[in-house]
Amino acid sequence: MLDIKWIRENPQALDAALAKRGAEPQAASLVALDEKRRAVIARLQDMQSRRNAASKEIGAAMAQKNMELAEKLKAEVATIKDAMPEAEQEEREVSAALDDMLSRIPNIPHDDVPVGEDEGGNVVARVVGEKPRWNHVAREHFEIGEALGYMDFDRAAKLSGSRFTVLTSQLARLERALGQFMIDLHTGEHGYTEVSSPLMVRDEAMFGTGQLPKFSEDLFKTTDGRWLIPTAEVTLTNLVSNEILDQEKLPLRFTALTPSFRSEAGSAGRDTRGMLRQHQFWKCELVSITDQESSLEEHERMTACAEEVLKRLGLHFRTMTLCTGDMGFGARKTYDLEVWLPGQNAYREISSCSVCGDFQGRRMNARYRGKEDKATRFVHTLNGSGTAVGRCLIAVLENYLNEDGSVTIPDALLPYMGGLTKIEKA
Repeated sequence: MLDIKWIRENPQALDAALAKRGAEPQAASLVALDEKRRAVIARLQDMQSRRNAASKEIGAAMAQKNMELAEKLKAEVATIKDAMPEAEQEEREVSAALDDMLSRIPNIPHDDVPVGEDEGGNVVARVVGEKPRWNHVAREHFEIGEALGYMDFDRAAKLSGSRFTVLTSQLARLERALGQFMIDLHTGEHGYTEVSSPLMVRDEAMFGTGQLPKFSEDLFKTTDGRWLIPTAEVTLTNLVSNEILDQEKLPLRFTALTPSFRSEAGSAGRDTRGMLRQHQFWKCELVSITDQESSLEEHERMTACAEEVLKRLGLHFRTMTLCTGDMGFGARKTYDLEVWLPGQNAYREISSCSVCGDFQGRRMNARYRGKEDKATRFVHTLNGSGTAVGRCLIAVLENYLNEDGSVTIPDALLPYMGGLTKIEKA
C-alpha cells in the first residue's frame, strides 16, 4: 500500500510509475478522494470545536442568568449533535473508498528495474553452469516419472481432479529429500529461523501481503471464511503485523517448508500436462524483515541463498531481472531464477525473490523503532522461494536422466535418500 501523503505530493511520479507497469493513471482520482476525505474531517472537527465552545458558552450564559442566550446555544448544540452522525458516516465511507482504492494500486518499481511490457522485457543478470551434454534423447518429467512407475496422474485426478499428482516410493522420497535439503541449508548455513505456521489464515493476513482484495480469484477459501495460503510468505511476513520492532533486532529471517494452494484461475490451458503448475505443491519459502536502509542489500543476499540450492544440486540456471510489466503486484524489484529443463528445451521459473520496500509493512501496520531518534518507521519486507520443491524435482528428473531411463540422485541429496544413489523402474 502506498502512502497517500507521498501521492499527494508526487502525483506525476505515481502515474509515471504506473505507466511503466502498463497501468492507467490513478493520481487524480486518488487525490480528489483524499481531498474529499480531508474536507469531511475538517468539517467534523469544526463541528466538534463549535459544539465544545457552545457548551462552555451555555454555562457562562446560565451563570449570568441569560436564559434566552442559553436556550439558543442549547438549540445550536442539539443541531450540531444531530448533524454529526451523518458527517461521521460520510467520513467512514469516503475513508473506506480511499483505502480500497489505495489497496489496489501496485508498488512503485525501483529506478534500476528495466522497463518492459511483459516477460520479453526481462534481462539476464547472470548464467550459472552449463546445459547437460548427452547422447540420449531428453524427456519431459511426466514421461520419466510415469515410465519409472512412481508418478500417477490418473489416480490423482480420480481423487482430486486436474492439476494434482500422486508420487509414490522413490519419487515420494526424492520430493521429501529435496524439501529437507532446502530447509537444512537455509537454517544451517544461511541464518534463517525455521517456522511451522498455520496453512489457513484470516482476511487480514492476506490483505497484509497483498493477495486481497485484488487477487481473491487465485485463492482457495474454506467454508468458515479462512484462506488456504498460496505461499508461506503470507504467514511468515504477517508474524510481525501490528508490531513495533527494535531496529537492533533487524533483520529477521524466516523460512518454512509448507504446502501451497493456488487456484491457477488465470492459467487455463497452460502447462496442463505434468506437475509444473499444480493446485497444491510444496515450497521452501524465505522471508526477511529489515529496516529501510538494508533491504536492497538483503535482496541480493536472499537471491544468493536461493541460487545456492540450485548450485548444490548441480543444476544449470539463469537469474533474470524482471521488467516493470512482469513484476508482481507488491514488488519493487524481482529476480527470477529459471532452471534449465532439457525435456522442454526451455528455462522455467523455479524461484522468485522480491523486495517490497514498505509496501507490505504499511498494509500490516508493522513498524520498527530507530536506534538513534526512536522514531517509528514501516518495516521493509522481502520474500523468495528457496525453492519450489515440485519444480526442483522436475529439474532433477530431466537433468539427471540416464539413457536406460533411470535417474541419478544428486550428491547433495544422498544423505536423505536412505542409501539410494539412483531411481530405477519399479
